[in-house]
Amino acid sequence: MIDTGSVVTVDLNADLAEGEVLSAGDLAVLESVSSVSIACGFHAGAPGVMRATASACLERGVTIGAHVSFRDREGFGRRHVDSSPPLLVRDIIEQCEVLAEQVVAAGGAVTYVKPHGALYNRMGVEPAVAGAVVEAVSHVGIGILVAQPGTVVVGPAIAGGLRVVSEGFPDRGYLPGGLLAPRDRTGALIEDPALVGRRAVSLAGGRGVVAVDGSWAAVDVETLCVHGDSPHAPEAARSVRHALESAGITVLSFAPTDGTDRPPPDGRLSGPS
Repeated sequence: MIDTGSVVTVDLNADLAEGEVLSAGDLAVLESVSSVSIACGFHAGAPGVMRATASACLERGVTIGAHVSFRDREGFGRRHVDSSPPLLVRDIIEQCEVLAEQVVAAGGAVTYVKPHGALYNRMGVEPAVAGAVVEAVSHVGIGILVAQPGTVVVGPAIAGGLRVVSEGFPDRGYLPGGLLAPRDRTGALIEDPALVGRRAVSLAGGRGVVAVDGSWAAVDVETLCVHGDSPHAPEAARSVRHALESAGITVLSFAPTDGTDRPPPDGRLSGPS
């Protein structure tokens, strides 16, 4: 949440382009969000759907990010993968560059990086993984990393000159300490669109949400995520947008769509001049 005087704003993001083509469901989600994390091929996606999704984002003024993961298409990036830090750095760089090629061809720029699945969770608790993520993002010249607040990656990212955008998940359950509940735990997945909307308002306006055990989990966020692969993603995205705006919270991207938050030093990931 960002409080600009009397106006409270929050970004609403979705993880999309996780199929072989741009689906009707993804297009429906795009109508509600202000930023989109595009799958970069290692857990899902392909160059064609990357470009189509980037074009759809640009038509709607939606900010584009790289949704990088472990090399794990079979497990959709949600399995434990042993990867040495140097290999992980190379893999993240490769994914960013593959996506950037398609985004630049569509006339846009990659503005942020948001790891997916197991990589997202592990960078939050394992210093070696966190360091590899920060090194890779810094190398490609993208200035923003999306991450859970209060996790291990935040300090190294800030020390490395990155802007960390804190993320909350209205469609996921939380542990009392503010981390996401494991997907196999009761209450970890929230599928009722109306409840997802109410939890979005709680996260954005109340700086927290009720945890799976009924206690209060304090979570201060700048962006909210709706998972694009959830069964009711379009309905959830619409519900969140409506609930936020009804509560007087403005949905606004955390960065310009042209990637100017931090210009890449060599221009490789920037849009056309």
